[in-house]
Amino acid sequence: MIIEPAQRTLSVKEYYFSIKNREIAALNAKRAADGLDPVINLGIGSPDGTPPAEALQALALEAVKDGVHGYQSYTGIPELRQAFASWYSRYYGVTLDPSCEVQPLTGSKEGILLISLAFLNKGDKVLVPDPGYPTYTSASNMVEAQVIKYDLKEENGWYPDFDALEAMDLSGVKLMWTNYPGMPTGAKATPELYQRIADFGKRHGILVVNDNPYSFIRTGERLSILAVPGAKECCLEMNSLSKAHNMAGWRLGMVAGEADYIKEILKVKTQMDSGIFRPLQVAAVKALEAGDDWFTALNEEYYRRAAVAYRIMDTIGATYDSNAAGLFVWGRLPEGQKGADVSDRLLYDAGVFITPGFIFGKNGENYIRISLCAPVPKLEAALRKIQSVDNK
Repeated sequence: MIIEPAQRTLSVKEYYFSIKNREIAALNAKRAADGLDPVINLGIGSPDGTPPAEALQALALEAVKDGVHGYQSYTGIPELRQAFASWYSRYYGVTLDPSCEVQPLTGSKEGILLISLAFLNKGDKVLVPDPGYPTYTSASNMVEAQVIKYDLKEENGWYPDFDALEAMDLSGVKLMWTNYPGMPTGAKATPELYQRIADFGKRHGILVVNDNPYSFIRTGERLSILAVPGAKECCLEMNSLSKAHNMAGWRLGMVAGEADYIKEILKVKTQMDSGIFRPLQVAAVKALEAGDDWFTALNEEYYRRAAVAYRIMDTIGATYDSNAAGLFVWGRLPEGQKGADVSDRLLYDAGVFITPGFIFGKNGENYIRISLCAPVPKLEAALRKIQSVDNK
């Protein structure tokens, strides 16, 4: 390069799964040359199912129309904002004004950066969960905010230690990331937990951003932090069609909250893109109309997959919470074992990739994570491969 990269890039590295996918691709080439089958990848949580049929039909019908291929409104079509608002009313008991309290996004990941750009100045402090989604940290670093990790630990149900939070120096803390049901832990939200988080944010003048894409997956109860009375004053919530509607590659999500917050996010978003492809938005409206039958069938499949993932954990000797939610099974390894070591051993000896917990923070070093985004036969094949090397 003839110029130096921006200083902000020094604080972040290439995303772990981007690096790992290249490693797996190289390993697959070698395995093919040796007459071996490809690595079974149980890493990232990209649903392998098909979106609702009504959404696919709407996409196909809308995409062949004249006049739908140009730039779209930055705020999304009114029908999509209304569909998100109706979805929140129907499943979470939350009333949202679709005209000013809902902002469609190209996925929650975009929302993390937009919110960080909209509200954080250089040096502002951000509370980030450990373990937690790595993008909370990387986005904070890229806007030159100061990351303050707060511990989530198994003995505390993977909930924040509110006594420890209250004892921290909270001066300069402007924003707090939360994520329930938790990724990677699968910890479920409760109304009481959301009440405590919202109260904490309000008392300390901290904007809480709850990332809520897993609330339909193996939860039994759908909850939103915005259902807490007065939460809109101090909380935003992101949600997505990626997980619950098998639409990860479509990049469709939303952020909801008080109108003044949404205006600030929109200021940034209008500098970053030119709206979401209209046929995608029309299809998303149909997807959001999916009823309980859709979610029941979806979860029945994930429960079948989880049963095999538990057997994999048992074979490895890891302990896990069979009541956890979300698209993953999170397991604690036997004393003295590190997730990175176990992950590499299984990758190179068994041809199975399982995510090491260290990528989510220091509190995940002794854990591994299995994605449920693979059909039962593939999970069973992974189980057999792991059993074959662990029984030698």
